[in-house]
Amino acid sequence: MVKSIAIFILLLISGFLLKNPTDQSSVQKIHLQGYSGDVIDKCIQTRIKGQDIDHLVEPFKQKNETWCWQSEFWGKWMLSAVDAYKYTGDAELMKKMKYAVDGLLATQLPNGYIGNYGEDTQLTGWDIWGRKYSLLGLIKYYEISGDKKALKAASKVADHLIGQVGPGKTNIIKTGFYLGMASSSVLEPIVYLYNHTSKKDYLAFAEYIVAQWETEDGPRLISKAMAGVNVADRFPPPEKWWSWENGQKAYEMMSCYDGLFELYKITRKPEYLEAIIKTVDNIIETEINIAGSGSAFECWYGTVEKQTQPTYHTMETCVTTTWMKLCDKLLEHTGNPKYADQVEKSFYNAMMASMKFDGSEIAKYSPLEGSRSEGEEQCSMHINCCNANGPRGFVLMPSFAIRTIDRDVFINYYGASEAEILLENKHKLSIRQTSSYPETGRIKISIIPEKELDFSINLRIPAWSATTIVTVNDDLIENIVPGAYLRLSRTWAQNDIISIELDMRGRLHENHGYQAITMGPVVLARDSRFEDGFVDETTVIQNEQSVVNLPPIINKPPHIWMAFSAEGFTGTDLEDSGKIAKPIRFCDFASAGNTWDSSTRYIVWVRKTLNVMNRKYEGY
Repeated sequence: MVKSIAIFILLLISGFLLKNPTDQSSVQKIHLQGYSGDVIDKCIQTRIKGQDIDHLVEPFKQKNETWCWQSEFWGKWMLSAVDAYKYTGDAELMKKMKYAVDGLLATQLPNGYIGNYGEDTQLTGWDIWGRKYSLLGLIKYYEISGDKKALKAASKVADHLIGQVGPGKTNIIKTGFYLGMASSSVLEPIVYLYNHTSKKDYLAFAEYIVAQWETEDGPRLISKAMAGVNVADRFPPPEKWWSWENGQKAYEMMSCYDGLFELYKITRKPEYLEAIIKTVDNIIETEINIAGSGSAFECWYGTVEKQTQPTYHTMETCVTTTWMKLCDKLLEHTGNPKYADQVEKSFYNAMMASMKFDGSEIAKYSPLEGSRSEGEEQCSMHINCCNANGPRGFVLMPSFAIRTIDRDVFINYYGASEAEILLENKHKLSIRQTSSYPETGRIKISIIPEKELDFSINLRIPAWSATTIVTVNDDLIENIVPGAYLRLSRTWAQNDIISIELDMRGRLHENHGYQAITMGPVVLARDSRFEDGFVDETTVIQNEQSVVNLPPIINKPPHIWMAFSAEGFTGTDLEDSGKIAKPIRFCDFASAGNTWDSSTRYIVWVRKTLNVMNRKYEGY
C-alpha cells in the first residue's frame, strides 16, 4: 500500500512536469567518475570523437542503393555526439558535429531528399529508416547549436517524404520492413519538427502514421498492446525472417513507441500512453533477461522464459540501447522508478558488456555465455549498426543520473560524481557523491546549497534492495520502501550529508535447473581466466535462503572490474571432495570474456546438479 501511494504521488509530480513548461530547475553540469564514469569517457573519446565523419557522409553522395542501411550511421553517430557534447561541452566535438552537418547538407537534393537510394528505389528497403536518422540527427544538432540551416534542411526532408507518402500516395505501412515499423518509426522526428515549427502538416502526418498502424496490414501497436498480447506473440512466425511480414522486430517496434510517446505529449490521448506502458511492462515481464536485454536474431522471442538456453544472436546492442532510451522516457514522464531500475540494470550489464576494454569496438551481441567478439562490417562500410548506435546507451547516463522538477531533485544514479544544479533558475546547488558503487552499497552524498534552502531530495531505492539504511547527518530515516523514491524534505545547509547503505548481498536466482548470482544491479559470471575448473561444469552454489556469501577477490586477471568467490559443489562426484564445498570465482558480467579472444569463455547461468534425494527437485 505504501509503495502504491509513493508511486501515485510521483505520477502526480511528473504529470505536473508534462503540464508545466515554465519549470526552470535544471542540472547545469555533471561529471560521472569512478570505473563506470571512465568507461563512458572512453566511449566518448574512442567511439564518438574518433569516428571518421567523411566515411559516414560518403554513402549519401552515391544515390544508387537498393536495400542496405548505410544511411542510418550518420544519424546514429550524430545523436551520440549531441548527448556527449551536452555532457562534456567539448568545443572540438562541436566542430566535428558542424563538419558532419555541412557534409551531409552538401548531399541534399533540390527536392529535399537526403539519402542514398536512387529515385526508382526510394521508399524501399531501409530508405525511410535512414531518413529518420538523418532527421533526428539534424534536429538534435539544431537544438544544441541553434543552427537554423539544420532545421530548414530537416523540414525539407520531411516535406519531400510527405509528398511521397500518405493518403492517396504510397502507404507507409507497405514500405520497408517489419509490417512497416521500420519506416513508420519516422514518427519521432516528425513530431519533433512539429514542436519546432508548429506546422500542422507534420502533426497530421504523425496522426496518419499512427492510424495506419491499426489497419489490416499494420503492426497494430496500440490495439495489441491494449489487449495484453505478448510482444513475441503479436503475429505468427514469418516464413522469411528478414522481411516485411515479421512483426516481432524488437528495435523497430520500440522505436515506434518512442515516436508515439512524443505524439502523446502533444495530443494527450490516453490510449497512446496506456499502449506504451502496457508494452514496456510486458517487455519487462517476458523479454528482459537477468542482464537487462533481450531478443534473438533481433526479435522478441520470450527471452525471460528461455534465457538459460544457449541462443544464437541474442542481446543485440541496438535493442539494449533502444530499451534504455524508452525506459528513460517513461521514467522522466511518469516518475515511476521501476523504469530507472531497468536503465541501471541494462547499463551495468548488457551495455557495459558490449564495449571492448579499450573502447575500440562495441559488440553486436552480448550473450549470457560464450566469448566476446566483434560484429561484422555492414553495408560495405567499416562500421555496423551497433558500433554506431551503442554509444547512445553510454551517453544517456549523465542525463539519467539526476533530474529536477521545481524544488525536487531526483537522484537516479549512484556512484562517484559531481553535479551543479540550478533550482527555479536562481538557487545554486552542488551535489557530490563519494562511493565505489556498485562494488559496494555504501554511498555518501554531500548536499551543498549556495545558502540554506528548502527543497526535497528524492533518492531512488532500488527494488532489489530489500533492506536499505539511510541517514541524514547521522539521523536515521525510517519507512524506506524498495522500488520507490525516498523523499527527504527539509531546509538543507552546506555540507549536509546523506549516507546510504544499499543491500548488496549476493542473491541466487534459479531457473529451469540453472543458477545465477546477482549483487545489487550487477550480474555475475564464471570466467575461464580464473582457471578454477570448467566454467560449464554443473554446480550447486551454496546459499542461505537465496543469499550467497561473496567475499571479494583482490588479485584479478586483466580487464576485470569486480571479482568474488562463492562456495559450491562442482560436478557429479561428491566422494573425492569429501562433501566439502570449494570456492568458485565470479566476475561482473560486463568484464566476463573481455579479452575478446575466443580462448576465454564465460557463463552466467550455471547448470545445477540434480540431487534426487531432494524430493522437490528444487529449481527444475
